[in-house]
This record gives sequence, structure tokens and C-alpha cells, in this order.
Amino acid sequence: MKLSQFNYNLPLELIAKYPTDYRDECRLMILHKTNGKIEHKLFKDIINYCDEGDVFVLNDTKVFPARLRGNKEKTGAEIEVFLLRELNKDQRLWDVLVDPARKIRIGNKLYFGENDSLVAEVIDNTTSRGRTLRFLFDGSYEEFKTTLYSMGEMPVPTWIRPRAEAIDEERFQTIFASQEGAVASPAAGLHFSRELFKRMEIKGVDKCFATVHIGLGHFRKVDVEDLSKHKMDSEQAIIPESTADMVNEAHRRGHRVFSVGATVTRAIETPVTTTNELKPFNGWTNKFIFPPYRFCIADAMVTNFHLPYSTMLMSATAFGGYEYVMKAYKVAIKEGYSFGTYGDAMLILP
Repeated sequence: MKLSQFNYNLPLELIAKYPTDYRDECRLMILHKTNGKIEHKLFKDIINYCDEGDVFVLNDTKVFPARLRGNKEKTGAEIEVFLLRELNKDQRLWDVLVDPARKIRIGNKLYFGENDSLVAEVIDNTTSRGRTLRFLFDGSYEEFKTTLYSMGEMPVPTWIRPRAEAIDEERFQTIFASQEGAVASPAAGLHFSRELFKRMEIKGVDKCFATVHIGLGHFRKVDVEDLSKHKMDSEQAIIPESTADMVNEAHRRGHRVFSVGATVTRAIETPVTTTNELKPFNGWTNKFIFPPYRFCIADAMVTNFHLPYSTMLMSATAFGGYEYVMKAYKVAIKEGYSFGTYGDAMLILP
């Protein structure tokens, strides 16, 4: 497959800037991958497409307020720091992206908050945009983390809106977010409500969790035409033994496994045995799923409508079939579906 095959004309007005009023009342397109049949529903109708004993695997990662706005020493130039991952707790070291990167040098000090109450020093250049920062803070680790996060904002992608707002504090998280570490939201999981979970419980539909700390690599631009030459950035993934057991037992009993989102899909397709069973896992995955790909664990997939050229679109086409999914996207545009993190959803069924 070639990168150019994943381009399509997306009207900008179809990119959702805000979530729906109620999580489970966004639109849901049902795509049957055996014949390409399409249905139009609401997300809460997903309950009608699963049976007792089926299992949903969801990503319980929690997004932290990763975007900081501050100023450079001496010049006072405005800078934006995007926290990627904590490197060392004791030394207050963080791997970050800085914008504009060209004006930041090793040794520069950056100031954040009112009265410049938080200071960081640039100690390393890791990539053309990346930096390592040491935050200069005398208090305890808990005090530092509280201070750092109080100055940050939820990292809503700038292609959605230039700045985060109060609504994002709740709606950029899933209702089951519990394991802090992501810089982007697992979008497919945003549609699940407590009411929907209750209806699933009553019907006997099970749910379990994997933790995949989504990094910017998931959204990094693919810059090679030959997809086999693209290298995904690694993301930390944790699949508990309880999740592996529930998934494997569902398959043994003839039930289906619903993978919620591209991040979960790539995670559960990583530690697979020769007999197509899911193994517990705690490590990093750089698995890149694009057509053609033979899935071992996921029987159905819940996903949002993704932007052109995105790796998430490639994963969806690998699961649902390139021709059927790209045709479904044309239908979605014609029918006015919303795209992106806050957009509508698609359920791909066997």
C-alpha cells in the first residue's frame, strides 16, 4: 500500500470542534466488512450489535495537561512546551517538544506561570523539535507535579481548536480513564457513557481494559510513500493477565472481541501466541497496522472517522477492507458525519 492511497477530500467544516452534548448520542456508522453494507445509527445503538458473552477491550489511559505556555529568558518570547514523557522523577527531567524550536538552545531558561513561578532549563536537544527540560523546583515531587499540572492545559489538537477550554477537562477524557500517561485521548472510547455501560452489564456484555499511553507518534506524519518503510514511534502498553484471560475465554466460548480504537487494536495484536491467543504484556509497541493485515484477536472494531493520511485510517482500512472503508468515508462525508477526536464513530463488524 502507498501513502497516496489514503488521501481523500475532507471539508474542514466536518472536523468536530466540540463533543456532542451526550457521549453516546453521536452518530454511529455500522460497516459490515463481509459485504460492505452500511447502516446509520446513534452510538448508544451499539448495544444491539453485541451479544451476551461478547467482550469490549477499552483503553483506560488518562490524559494529563501536557501543553504549557511560557516565555523565554531575556527576550520574553512566547513559547509553547508540549510534555511528552517524564524521564526522571528525582531530577525533574521531561522529554518535550518546544515551539518555536529554532529559537531554543541548550542552557536557555524557560519561565511558566504567574510571576514566573516555575522555571525549566534546556539541557539537551534530542531531535529537530524535541528537547529535554530540567524543571528547577525545590519542593517535594508531589508539590512539583501539582504545580506543573496546574499550569498545563488539556492537549486538544490545534487542528480542532487553538486552545483548550473548560469543557475539555471532562470531555477529553473517557469515563474510565484511570492510568495517567497519555498526551492524546483514545477517541473511540469517548463515546461510552455510564448508562451504556449499565445496559451492557444487563445484557451480559463484558468489558476489560488495556493501558496504552498514546504519544504524539500515533499522529506523526507519514512521510514515505511506501508504507512498509514507515516506523511508528513506540508507545507504552500494558495488558493485564485478567484482560488476556477474558479475551481468550470469550474466543474459546465462540464469542466476539470488540476492540475499541486503533490504539487498543495495535496493542492486543502485539503479544499474540502461535495459537492466536492474547498474552499479558507490559512493554512498548511500535506495531504499525496497514493493509493487508491478518488480525488474530479483534473480531470487531470501534473507531472514529480519521483524517487523511493518518495511521488510524490505515488501521481501519486494514480491519474493514480498504475499498469498503474508503467507500464508507465517502458516504460519511456525503451524510455530514463529524470527523476527528470529537467526531462520530464507526463500528466495523465481521
